[in-house]
Amino acid sequence: MKANVIVINPQDNVAVALEDIPEGTEVRPPAGDTFTALEKISYSHKVALVDIHAGQTILKYGESIGIASADIRRGSWIHTHNLAAGEDWP
Repeated sequence: MKANVIVINPQDNVAVALEDIPEGTEVRPPAGDTFTALEKISYSHKVALVDIHAGQTILKYGESIGIASADIRRGSWIHTHNLAAGEDWP
């Protein structure tokens, strides 16, 4: 099946949704294993490719975009509720 997320850089631990991905459906990266979306991932939003522990760096574009403010499971939506960046970033 066709990929429904894009991984911008091979070092990234997040992917970007190319379409709305309903909770419980398959996340299909262009390379690698598929996995289940643990919650709705809206078009252009980030989804965790791997488990990310609180305090770990979140990588997009091969660069740090912040840190996990909570544990994030593979298949979870990544947004301001679990990503610390800007003024919230230590």
